[in-house]
Amino acid sequence: MIKTAVVGAGYWGKNLLRVFQELGALHAICESNPDNPNLKPYKTVKLYTNYIELLSDASIEAVAIASPAVTHYEMAKKALEFGKDVYVEKPLALTAAEGKELVDIADNKKQILMVGHILQYHPAVIKLREMISAGTLGKVEYIYSNRLNIGKLRTEENILWSFAPHDISVILSLLNEEPVSVIAFGGDYLNKGVYDTTLTTMEFPNGVKSHIFVSWLHPYKEQKLIVVGSEAMAVFDDMSKEKLFLYPHKIEWKEGKIPVAQKAEYQVVSIEKAEPLKEELEHFIGCARNRKRPLTDGHEGLRVLKILQSAEDSLKVNNSSIAVHPSETLKSSSPSYFVNESAYIDEGAEIGEGTKIWHFSHILKGSRIGRNCVIGQNVAIGPDVTIGNNCKVQNNVSLYRGVILEDEVFCGPSCVFTNVYTPRAFVERKKEFMQTVVKRGATIGANATLVCGITIGKYAMVGAGAVVKTDVLDYAIVAGVPARQIGWTCKCGTSLHFSNHHAACKYCRSEYALDEHKIIIIKEEI
Repeated sequence: MIKTAVVGAGYWGKNLLRVFQELGALHAICESNPDNPNLKPYKTVKLYTNYIELLSDASIEAVAIASPAVTHYEMAKKALEFGKDVYVEKPLALTAAEGKELVDIADNKKQILMVGHILQYHPAVIKLREMISAGTLGKVEYIYSNRLNIGKLRTEENILWSFAPHDISVILSLLNEEPVSVIAFGGDYLNKGVYDTTLTTMEFPNGVKSHIFVSWLHPYKEQKLIVVGSEAMAVFDDMSKEKLFLYPHKIEWKEGKIPVAQKAEYQVVSIEKAEPLKEELEHFIGCARNRKRPLTDGHEGLRVLKILQSAEDSLKVNNSSIAVHPSETLKSSSPSYFVNESAYIDEGAEIGEGTKIWHFSHILKGSRIGRNCVIGQNVAIGPDVTIGNNCKVQNNVSLYRGVILEDEVFCGPSCVFTNVYTPRAFVERKKEFMQTVVKRGATIGANATLVCGITIGKYAMVGAGAVVKTDVLDYAIVAGVPARQIGWTCKCGTSLHFSNHHAACKYCRSEYALDEHKIIIIKEEI
């Protein structure tokens, strides 16, 4: 028997403890609170309060993680790195990027990684899958599910991440396809930013649509999944004793024009009697023993995670649609902004309404681009770069961590931003990244280089090919190698010529005064 440790003895962990004990596989427990009453039946089982100490125990072959969702990624990663097979409760992680990393580690180390999508092991779902494959329902037209309850309320994860993974996993398995689009709507009624109720719709390549309604603000508990087929309908009701029902309703057309429902009595579908959790954990132990890929392996968990991430993104951009692609990168099909089909947008990147991102550009995770920006061809932004509204970044520009562009900044073609002052290829200096700030309305000329750690003042202008190593004043014009100030510019970009400390722009007629090294606006016409 595979010697397994259960991590977490809380609300769900106590169930894993019971089943692994029944299977004879419970070898150790990791629980930060040694006084947890759920530990009382397992006094003879070795208890760890330190996770690394547990992983260092060479006798432990596998770990089952039932800790809070926010810890899943780090704990699963550590376990895989220690050479343990891993069962982790849903969700696999909280971002698709983290999930992909776990899958890659497991694949490279040839470790078992399994996600706790328990409904896949429910006898009713297994039977429903068989019915669809056998054509009992005809062509599947539509699938919808309701997973509703009053409580248990959570603050560390919203209802989408808490309830929806089960139904997403089942729907993917029933259709054996991934959706082409995901749209989510929701409400955060108890805690702002933590959704209590969401409705997620998915559309699949074969035309099938589905929706998943989840809420923990519902007057009673309901767990139903309904499959509508051309020949019959099936209902999986997990709150019912019988669990699975077949409704062989027919639709007839009177005179070929009017559809009329011909209702039929429902039939209870016979299923095997088995506990889904025990079936699931037996499957995990069998896969660990025989080195077989689990039904709900890391790849399946990642597919579910991508959809959760897409739904979450859709909620954040005011209920717009996020297209899901087979690649690890999700590209937006939302009408709120445009992304060329050759560009890549990482999960976690934020893009404002009206922004356009052109050919072969890549927006890395953690980056934020404001409204109505234009990102040219072959531009790399991020990770963790902030760009304001109405900015223009021309072709072949790379903006690295530490760069901040305020509103209305123009970056000319092939201009360069550094983020380390003394770079060496053979010296790791990621902790030495320095911040570069380009203030509102500034212009950076083509092929200019901005050495990190400086501030370019508002409406300043950096000449083409300049190498800027020090701060640039507001409205200043700099040029040369190294860059030196050669004049002043109006907000509109026209050079100013001062006489007796006063200048009037010939283009927009704005007026300025010069007080030592500071521009004072007298009259602004733009």
